[in-house]
Amino acid sequence: MQVHGPSHVHSSQGLKGPHSSQRAGSGPSQSAPAQSAGPTDRLDISPAAAAAAQAAETGLERADLVARVRQEIASGTYETPYKIDAALDRLLDEIG
Repeated sequence: MQVHGPSHVHSSQGLKGPHSSQRAGSGPSQSAPAQSAGPTDRLDISPAAAAAAQAAETGLERADLVARVRQEIASGTYETPYKIDAALDRLLDEIG
């Protein structure tokens, strides 16, 4: 954007700027939109991610479970030797 004093403001311009020369017969009213032959962006969402996004949007989280776990963490009873052993076993299985 270019600002020339308090009363004259140019809007945003294309890559060539507002004063680039155009060939005869190639004005904006006579040109067709350019077709891109290059690669396009693509987004693939896994079914698990789609389900998580849907649950987050609809608020269908298991509020009772969340409340219970939060209360157990606050009281210091959430981490038991059994849960720590299970987590350690899963970690060792994952890293091989």
